[in-house]
This record gives sequence, C-alpha cells and structure tokens, in this order.
Amino acid sequence: MTHSIPHPGAAALACARRGWHVFPLTPRDKTPLAGFTDWETNATTDPARVRAFWSRDRYNVGIACGPSGLVVIDLDTPKPGETPPTQWALPGVNEGADVLAVLCERHGQPFPTDTFTVTTRRGGTHLYFTAPPGAELRNTSGRYRTGLGWLIDTRAAGGYVVAPGSFVDLPDGTGPYTVTNPAPPAPLPGWLADLLAAARAAPTPLGAGNRPGTVADLPSYVQAALKGEAARVAGAVPGGRNHALNKAAYNLGRLIGAGLLPEDAARDVLWGAVSVHLGPDRTADIHPADARATIGCALAAGARKPRTITRGYAA
Repeated sequence: MTHSIPHPGAAALACARRGWHVFPLTPRDKTPLAGFTDWETNATTDPARVRAFWSRDRYNVGIACGPSGLVVIDLDTPKPGETPPTQWALPGVNEGADVLAVLCERHGQPFPTDTFTVTTRRGGTHLYFTAPPGAELRNTSGRYRTGLGWLIDTRAAGGYVVAPGSFVDLPDGTGPYTVTNPAPPAPLPGWLADLLAAARAAPTPLGAGNRPGTVADLPSYVQAALKGEAARVAGAVPGGRNHALNKAAYNLGRLIGAGLLPEDAARDVLWGAVSVHLGPDRTADIHPADARATIGCALAAGARKPRTITRGYAA
C-alpha cells in the first residue's frame, strides 16, 4: 500500500513554490518529525533544503501557517458518538461545514468556496486564506468560545496544517489530504477576521468558574501545565506571590498563543489559585486589583511568544 501513495516530497516542493514554509512530519502521522522541535523557525521554502529533507524518507508535510502568511479554517467532521453542543443543535447542522454555513447566513455572507481547498483524511475540509496585513490572528479551537463554532478550528501564527499530498494512518482515521480546489488562497474574508479578532479580545470575568468539561477536554500535557502553575501560585510564600503569579500566567499565556489552551480556562485557574492568598485573614502582600492586572499582562506577554510543542497544533 505504501508504494501506491505518491511520494510526499513532490507535495512539499509544490507548497514551497507557493511560498509556503514546510517541514517534515512523521511518516503516516500528523506530528513533527522527532527532534524537529522548532518547526516554525526551521520550516523552509528553499527547494534544496526541501529535496534534502524528503530524500531521506517518505515524511508527511507540515505547513507552518505563520511564516506562510496563511489562516486555515478547518471544518471537521464529528467523531463516532459526538453530537453538537446545545447552541449548535440546529436542523441540518451535523459537521463543521454546516456550522460555517450557519455563520455565513447569520452575517449575510456567501460561503467562502473560491479559495485553495483541501479534503482531509476524515472527510473534513481545510480552507486556505491569506492572513490580513498587520493582524495578530492565532490558532482557535471550535470546542471553546474563542473559536468560530463547533467543529471549526483555525490555524494561523503558531500553528500548522498537514499539507495536501500527505497520507495519515491513525486509529481515528486513515486517508490522504487531497487538493479539491487549486485556486490561490483568497484573502481571509473581513467578517471572519473580525469574528476571530473579537473572540480573541473578548474579556473574560475572573472567578467565573470553569465551564463543565472544559479542562477535562484539554490534552493531558495542558492539564498538567494548568495543575502545575496553579500549585506554583497557591503555594507561593509572602513576598513572592506576585512573582509566582506573573510567572505562571506567562507560561500559560504561551500555551494560549499556541492555540492549545483557551484564555478563559487559564484565567479561571489562575484566579482560583491566587484567591487563597486574598482576604482579611491573609497576609496582604497581593491585592485583587493587582492580581487581575498581573494575570492580564502576563497572559498577553506569554501569548506573544507561543510555546512550540511537537503535538496538538495540527489540523
């Protein structure tokens, strides 16, 4: 079966010719090649480097969206047994493409079909767009309110997508990534850019509490990061509590910038951890207003330097 699949090196060169920065993924997988940790920096459009990489093995192809100037909207299909959340339990809404169609209708906009389009291994769709000039768009997840909607993820700065020409064989789905519309990527529609910018900038009330299932649905290493940073803050001693909060928020901000952690979950966890030090019977070396300011500033600073992890970024 392997020999019937075209060599992905040709696909890597085709992407590079389009000006898209590529890097090797594990053969028949979605994760960056072992040891290729700084993929966003080392992704390339140099044909010589591309040929050198893919002459070694049948690596799948990753496209680093940020350096490539791309925003990719990933319209996914539900996994077995998955049903839409209450807000998307509407007639005819069964997958991410249906959710996008509803958003288009609500905003009086056409469905954005005239752009570079890829069908994914599980029957989903990747819509490629050029990023708006000067915009600071990053990854979003359809599972959280920072995304566009159920089963719609976006990949931008700090994220990557599996390129067409790759073949993935994993327990949750096997198949190729195939170009279904070779048109050049269109500019990201302004109304979609506005929705993504508004979702990213929307303030979240501190202490509002986690939505049911939010943290439990996160990858295990993100859950571990939340637990560890919360412990750092809750266990901080007088005189070092603001420093601990600043460090914890910065670290979690890097995960937010990478699209791996919703900002509201990070804020809630940090506020819950620092709250043990607040109140009239506590040593008053940190105050609520200062804690709020520290959390906001440090999360924003961390998000500007997204953490690079070898899994969890791809679509």
